Amino acid sequence: MTFINYASREINCKIVYYGPGLCGKTTNLQYIYDSTAPQAKGKLISLATETDRTLFFDFMPLELGTVRGFKTRFHLYTVPGQVYYDASRKLILKGVDGVVFVADSQDERMDANIESLYNLEENLQSQGYDLATIPYVLQLNKRDLPNVTPMEELTQELLRKDEPVFEAVATTGTGVFDTLKAVAKQVLTELRKG
Repeated sequence: MTFINYASREINCKIVYYGPGLCGKTTNLQYIYDSTAPQAKGKLISLATETDRTLFFDFMPLELGTVRGFKTRFHLYTVPGQVYYDASRKLILKGVDGVVFVADSQDERMDANIESLYNLEENLQSQGYDLATIPYVLQLNKRDLPNVTPMEELTQELLRKDEPVFEAVATTGTGVFDTLKAVAKQVLTELRKG
C-alpha cells in the first residue's frame, strides 16, 4: 500500500525484512544504513524488546530514479524474530509493498526458518496479501559460517514462487544491496503497472 505525498512529489514504499530470531535482519538494515549517504536517509529508529530489536529507517536511493516524476523513498523495517512478538510482526506488515525473507543458513536453524516462513505467509494473509503476488526476495544469510546447509537444500525447503535468491553475509555486506535492489526493483515494477 504505497503512500504518495503530492506536496513533496514522493512515493513512499514499505519494505519489511522478515525471518527467525538472530538471522541477520537487523544486521542487513544496519549495513544499509551505515553505507547510505547522510543526505539520502532518515534517522535510524530502534525499538528494543526484551530479547530482540525492531529497526526502522527511510532512505531515498538516488539511483532508482523517479516514477511518473515522483521520487521514491523506501521505508525499511525489520520484524522481531521471536514468535512471541507475533502481534508486532502483523502490525509491521500492515501496508507492506515488498518483503525480504532472511534465512539463517546454519544447519540447526532450518526448523526456525520454516516456522518463520509459514508465519510470514499466515500474517500476510491476515493483512489481505498473498506471498505469491507480493514483491518478494529470499536471502540466504550467514553463508560464511562453517555449518551451513547447502544452497540447493535451503532453496528446496524455502523457495516459494521462483523468487530471486541471494547468498549473503550481512556482517560484511555481501549480498545485502543485491537483495535490497531486487526487492526494490519488483516494488517499482508494480508501481509502474498501477
